[in-house]
Amino acid sequence: MGWKDTAEPVLTRMPTVQRPEGHVPFKRKLGWTAGVLVLYFFLTNVFLFGLQGQGSEAFGRFRSILAGGQGTILQLGIGPIVTASIVLQLLGGADLLGLDTQNNPRDQVLYQGLQKFLVLVMICLTGLPMVFAGNFLPASPALAQSFPGGAFGVQWLLFAQIFVGGVLILYMDEVISKWGVGSGIGLFIIAGVSQRLIGGLVSTSFIGNPEQLGIIPTWIGIVTGSVDVGPILGSGLQTLVFGQGQILALITTVMIFVIVVYAESVRVEIPLSNTRVKGARGRFPVKLIYASVLPMILVRALQANLQFLGRILYAQLGSLPAWLGTYQESASGVANPVGGLFYYMAPVRNPEQWMWWLGQTNAAPWQIMLRVGVDLTFMVIGGAIFAIFWVETTDMGPEATAQQIHNSGMEIPGFRRNTSVIEKVLERYIPQVTVIGGALVGLLAVLANMMGTIGNVSGTGLLLTVSITYKIYEEIAEEQLMEMHPMMRQMFG
Repeated sequence: MGWKDTAEPVLTRMPTVQRPEGHVPFKRKLGWTAGVLVLYFFLTNVFLFGLQGQGSEAFGRFRSILAGGQGTILQLGIGPIVTASIVLQLLGGADLLGLDTQNNPRDQVLYQGLQKFLVLVMICLTGLPMVFAGNFLPASPALAQSFPGGAFGVQWLLFAQIFVGGVLILYMDEVISKWGVGSGIGLFIIAGVSQRLIGGLVSTSFIGNPEQLGIIPTWIGIVTGSVDVGPILGSGLQTLVFGQGQILALITTVMIFVIVVYAESVRVEIPLSNTRVKGARGRFPVKLIYASVLPMILVRALQANLQFLGRILYAQLGSLPAWLGTYQESASGVANPVGGLFYYMAPVRNPEQWMWWLGQTNAAPWQIMLRVGVDLTFMVIGGAIFAIFWVETTDMGPEATAQQIHNSGMEIPGFRRNTSVIEKVLERYIPQVTVIGGALVGLLAVLANMMGTIGNVSGTGLLLTVSITYKIYEEIAEEQLMEMHPMMRQMFG
């Protein structure tokens, strides 16, 4: 008896969102998407009952990628979903699961059930240390005096709330994927990053601290003289470019928007003709960013989990061996690595962390360059590897794509109508473009982080937001086309 027979009674009974039986009208899709987004924003403002303050941020700057909200019921964000996807991709890439999700309906159900089960496991593996080991979510002493079990009971109450939040975001993602537009994970990332981008532009919340002002209020203050940046020909220029003026961050943000939109439009188009309808022709686009930017979530989530592990060890042991990690606590209580292995594996966040001549870092130049080199290598190679995994596990590879083209009644003019022939043509482009696109996205993410962005949004978060927004725009245009011409829906399925 294999593992599939043993696990089938459990995996097939995992609660699931039913797929629509027929075509879902575009307006209804928009309604489901808007409803889930409203629920998401509501839950990110529901703070945990029994929490002292808001706790300390366990994910640091990874928060914009992992979505959710610090100290809220969505404390874990999409982290468990992404981590479960990493595990599944690694298992699938090594062919350890033995599941044929493309042709076997039973294996498809098992795969979906296994994914949900792994998400529940990851919620526990992330949430339990966060509450009980790292003290990232401290229990309220006032409630502990009257609550059954004292502080320990309050901790279990906190974990129960973030567990419910993790399950909710899992099924919210599934609702959007089946009944809405785009994917829930992508929309949640867009929501979080957009909030920070808008805040970075117009925020006036921190009037007492000019460094925390948005770009627009800062420049209004500079023009009116209420914000002093010093002499323009001296330290003032540095402040305007790298500091309060955020000129470099503004330029970087605009450039990332332009580069990603351009890269999304660069493609190799393979001509197709329909065998059922004479004269009907089309093209299959192989984009430069073929695997999309979503594999970057997996790479950064892996880094986030490594940094989370370091913070847990530091919180439990008080100190770590110097070669493993030296930590320094910030004013907000977040422990950041300043030396050792965890320091070199931490991504570079902003210009101040690598431009040693600005005097914002105490690290030696060789340490900074080593850290930049590790980050660049990790993101470029990791981006290429996870892009390959993503293409293979989402049926975007040459074999699966050739089968889809064949099943739709399309063929490549000048070639025999055979799946293997179509596959050989696609193999000339898809594998190479996948690797190049994954590496390019990794490089852009590191460069965006190093230059800084509006609202201190991570480079990966900005890349994801632009790319996902572009894809949602394409999907909306396609949906509107299908609504206007129902015959096209029948032709292309």
